[in-house]
Amino acid sequence: MAIGPDEDIPNKNHRASDVISPEPLIEHTQNDDDHEGDFVTTNETHDLARDLHQRHIGLIALAGAIGTGLFLGLGGSIQTGGPLGALLGYATVGVIVCAVQFALGEVTALLPVTGSFVRHAEFLVDPALGFAIGYNIVYGNWLSIPAEISAICVLFQYWTDVNSSIWIVLAIFFTFAVGISSIGIYGEIEFWFAMLKIFLIIFLIILGLVIDLGGIPGVPRTGFRFWKTPGPFVEYIATGSWGKFLGYWAVMNKSTIPRACKRVFFRVSVFYVLAVLIVGMLVASNDERLSDQSGTAAQSPFVIAASAAGIKAIPSVVNAVVISSAWSSLNQALLSGTRVLYGLALKKQAPKIFLRTTSWGVPYVCVLLQTAFMFLAFMSLLNGALTVFYWFLNLTACGVLISWITILVNHRRLILAMKKQGIPLSHLSWRNSWTVYSTPIALVFCVVILLSNGFSVFTRGRGSTSTFVSAYLDILLVIAAFLIWKLVKRTRIVSLHEIDLQGAFEDIRLHPEDLEPESTGWRRFFTFLWD
Repeated sequence: MAIGPDEDIPNKNHRASDVISPEPLIEHTQNDDDHEGDFVTTNETHDLARDLHQRHIGLIALAGAIGTGLFLGLGGSIQTGGPLGALLGYATVGVIVCAVQFALGEVTALLPVTGSFVRHAEFLVDPALGFAIGYNIVYGNWLSIPAEISAICVLFQYWTDVNSSIWIVLAIFFTFAVGISSIGIYGEIEFWFAMLKIFLIIFLIILGLVIDLGGIPGVPRTGFRFWKTPGPFVEYIATGSWGKFLGYWAVMNKSTIPRACKRVFFRVSVFYVLAVLIVGMLVASNDERLSDQSGTAAQSPFVIAASAAGIKAIPSVVNAVVISSAWSSLNQALLSGTRVLYGLALKKQAPKIFLRTTSWGVPYVCVLLQTAFMFLAFMSLLNGALTVFYWFLNLTACGVLISWITILVNHRRLILAMKKQGIPLSHLSWRNSWTVYSTPIALVFCVVILLSNGFSVFTRGRGSTSTFVSAYLDILLVIAAFLIWKLVKRTRIVSLHEIDLQGAFEDIRLHPEDLEPESTGWRRFFTFLWD
């Protein structure tokens, strides 16, 4: 999957003055000769629309973490690691994500720029790192979009045998229509899709609990029966305790939870942990139905449990919402990819033609380029939609971990620079005391997970060239991009004492962000999800 896009969604509350440059309060234009270390603000201030409200940003961040994997992929995790192994795997990744989120929050509060951690990497580490990570996000979104379109084709096959090319054309048309429209239209569409996904997962969790407790007439109570037989763990590759650990570790590699902002993270954790817990109680890890590779609602463990309980409408409901979820992912990937590409063009790291915007503030050349990559989805007509989907997905899967590592490195550099320059950490406008420890620990975990992502290929009888390439190609591409830009532009790692933190703090002091008023009274009942 591609990196969660919400970090690149422009916030209407971020003004030009919120964008920090190493020479504070000095804006640069696209005609400047050198942008290697500066944050460029003139173009994005005048040309790029910023019309998303707090309810858009908050709910999109929450629902963005509830993707097709939560509806369809939990069964595979139960099958690989067992109910307890899957639960521990998702919980471990949840803790790592929490550390990443708090690290990103502390840096973003000081440097609230469009492009987020891509631009942070330029300021805190090396312009070459910003270039490499920026293009990693861009091509990750280029590939994830046709993957999601392929998934939509598979999902429609659950209902009809209509030629998949029809669904591909429709998906491309509607995604382009949203991408070229104003950011406000995108926000409204994603807001209601987000509401749909959230209500469905809440409904499925409650339904699963009712089924498990024997609340459906004629369906016996299961409780934690499947935790006893076939057992809480599943042996994966090896046997004994080592095999059980590998099962847990394999789940952790699969359970990548996309980004969510500070308050949203806890809600996402509740959804995922409860969903994994309920699924582990409903379906046995050795249930053959979990091996269903149709890519439709038929492989969802929620659907398996509901069908066994005689509830016939659930499969179609889940399939419909998963289709909307896949299209939502298309919209978010398009927004993320185009905005990051626009930011690269601002830094003269992409052709300046990508700076062209419509009168309503959309970088239309970026949208047209990314739309062109959508037509890769027609490959699914030749190779099988599901095969293409997983191939594209695997090619960009470790991009998420690379982005997390970048976020944690940025935060670590910020902390070290503040200590080097004698600036108390209490000066950060948003801070948590434990991030000094959580960031290095999470960084180690992310690096180990990244390097062991394809560990199964090194075991006897499981190695394959395609698996190895999909697990590690993205790492090589990022390293290559970093070295190329570094050699061509002769960039250097910014020394800790040269990072202009004083200018950043001064700009934040002079231009505090205007916060939207919190909801009060009866409105809080409807806005608790995003406030």
